[in-house]
Amino acid sequence: MAEYIYLLSKDAVIIKPPKKSSMLLRMVVLMFAMTFGVYICTICLQQISGLSKVNIKDIQVINEPSNTADHGLSHVPKLHYPNPESFSREECVDNPVRYFAIVSTQRSGSGWFETLLNSHVNVSSNGEIFSVLDRRRNVSAIVGTLNRVYNLDWFSSASKNECSAAVGFKWMLNQGVMEHHEEIVEYLNRRDVSVIFLFRRNLLRRMVSLLANSYDKYAKLLNGTHKSHVHTTEEAETLSKYKPILNSTLLISDLRQAEILVAKALEYYNTTRHMVVYYEDLVNNSKKLEEVQEFMRLPVMELRSRQVKIHKGPLSELIKNWEDVNKTLYGTEYENYLRADY
Repeated sequence: MAEYIYLLSKDAVIIKPPKKSSMLLRMVVLMFAMTFGVYICTICLQQISGLSKVNIKDIQVINEPSNTADHGLSHVPKLHYPNPESFSREECVDNPVRYFAIVSTQRSGSGWFETLLNSHVNVSSNGEIFSVLDRRRNVSAIVGTLNRVYNLDWFSSASKNECSAAVGFKWMLNQGVMEHHEEIVEYLNRRDVSVIFLFRRNLLRRMVSLLANSYDKYAKLLNGTHKSHVHTTEEAETLSKYKPILNSTLLISDLRQAEILVAKALEYYNTTRHMVVYYEDLVNNSKKLEEVQEFMRLPVMELRSRQVKIHKGPLSELIKNWEDVNKTLYGTEYENYLRADY
């Protein structure tokens, strides 16, 4: 290391050692900067990792509802004591009532499911009340209709009136549910309405049922009468003889759109107290109806329906252009629809 030499005069020379303290200070600063930089990088990586995990989790919840998610199930719905304007509840005036809504899509088993619920002595489910356009023309009309139902002022063949323990109705996704979802969610949460989502896993079978039902509206195969639901095997066999032709070009797109609609509905109504039920589970699992009754806080009973399933057996016997449909869906994410029985 070089030394610094200072000449004061021709006879005096002073030699000073190098400034070691300056070099040491630089080293300390450098080490601090490196340590601080490593710390900052570590924090940033942790934050990025955390955000990535949240996004993945959110996508999974929207696409496939978790069976373990709470969805407000731990919340006990309020007990209501309606005071109807059209009649007196008489001796049942002190009997509490709980509110519910069955949210579904056409030809997903909702009619059969509703008859099962209505076989319960304490349940009044009033059918597809929003099939009439004027009742869903705007938010005000929707709220007015809901108020009549939950105040027990709505009369139908299912109404048990005075002593109902649970009152509700069926609501299809194409009947204002999606267009006015923000206002409807606010109403459902404010009135403490429990929502039962009923969908069908096999969307291909649902499509067959939709097309066949649409055809019978004009063909009226049962002695000139259109029936969406039947109560005898003879009627079911007559209706099932019609085999629809599916548009194989648009088939995958149509199935995907149906999936997206259901996913959006579950996303929009995620903050309500709700449960998701699939038609196939109701058919194959006898305990599922008990779970529904427990969700509704009802005494569990054996539920029955007189309805008879129309389209039975393999889809190859129900679709006229089966070869085209099979070829279109084979090898895709919808291939399993080809083999499922329900």
